[in-house]
Amino acid sequence: MQRRNFLAGAVGTGALGATALGVGPAAANSRGRQVRTGLDELVSSGFAELAGQRVGVVSNPTGVDASYRHLVDLMHGSGRVQLVAAFGPEHGFRGSAQAGGSEGTGTDARTGIPVYDAYGASLARWEAMFTEAGVDTVVFDIQDVGVRFYTYIWTMYTSMVAAARVGKRYVVLDRPNPIGGRAYGPMMTTPYTSGVGLKEIIQQHGMTVGELARFFNATFLPVEAGRPVDLHVVRCRHWKRDDLAADTGVPWVMPSPNMPTPDTALVYPGTGLFEGVASITEGRGTCRPFELIGGLATDFDHHWGDRLNARNLPGVEFREAYFSPTSAGQKPALLNKLCAGVEVKVVDAAAYDPIRTGVAMLVEAHKYPAFAWRQDSWDTVRPYWIDKLTGSPRLRTQIDAGADVDDVVGAWADELATFNRRRRPYLLY
Repeated sequence: MQRRNFLAGAVGTGALGATALGVGPAAANSRGRQVRTGLDELVSSGFAELAGQRVGVVSNPTGVDASYRHLVDLMHGSGRVQLVAAFGPEHGFRGSAQAGGSEGTGTDARTGIPVYDAYGASLARWEAMFTEAGVDTVVFDIQDVGVRFYTYIWTMYTSMVAAARVGKRYVVLDRPNPIGGRAYGPMMTTPYTSGVGLKEIIQQHGMTVGELARFFNATFLPVEAGRPVDLHVVRCRHWKRDDLAADTGVPWVMPSPNMPTPDTALVYPGTGLFEGVASITEGRGTCRPFELIGGLATDFDHHWGDRLNARNLPGVEFREAYFSPTSAGQKPALLNKLCAGVEVKVVDAAAYDPIRTGVAMLVEAHKYPAFAWRQDSWDTVRPYWIDKLTGSPRLRTQIDAGADVDDVVGAWADELATFNRRRRPYLLY
């Protein structure tokens, strides 16, 4: 396999100074607490969890400490960790690729370690990469955004299964869930699993990656891998379940090119559903992806925002908006075209419900004649992308039949209650 040179080093975090093993300064959060990530805790311990191990890292640019130093640089500069490889998820180790893309396999210029392209890797490919790299312990450190269809948690899951099969340790450096610890939304169903939802969890899962890893390990790995993986979670300190990103003081690094701010993450559980609508862009290629939502200005207009504001949805207001997306994803007909729609303005984050808001936006958008669900020709059995995002055809068929928001939202009450009971033993905070 051809390798490329990764010029930026270990995702470009700068040279290590004399305080390489310390946790640098960071501003306290709005509640007077400085949340410390699993990486901060690992560094403070002198990498004790990894002593004597050959380590492979699954990460991207978000794997930084309180001073924005990347864990690969910290491990390499510590003299205490035998770092042998890195593995890049969707968007790549450096985070430069767009949705559905990766950076390829190469060599990290700063450390000289191989960087494997792991996006979409099968279990067999993960096992082969771990074996080729000579890994004893796999370390996962990526900032998730708390939504089932954000793919990093499935990179974690698949690599956990592979690690269990080939007898490797698995260490998760935990990070806060930037949209809090509340679960909400519909459940994935087995017939609709895919790369944007491999297993049966709720859409807004309300868990940290460490908690998810514990849940996966107890619930799914005994079946898929034949046994749990040897899992260790390095916990955050001071995080509370009702904390949002702004409450933590944890540095924000873009988890992906269209997730620029914590504001994006807050709306994403709901407006991410518009990836399943062919006639409406989710604002990719604008400065407010997933906050700017609209369709061709010849088809959509100001009435959409007016009708949404008339619903008085809690914690949110809608601004009439016009924009031209410079990235269209799977919707080339909208590229660089004038689109009309709304900007989602969260005015009270504590009251705001992103998925209920997203459902209301779909219900009102569906009233336009130009509204069309996205269908993928490569999947003739399950062609509707919205079904893969929501976990079943239920939301789509309800909206097509004229159901209003309360009917759609009420349909998942029982499965949400069941998921909340199932996840409880694996929560850490």
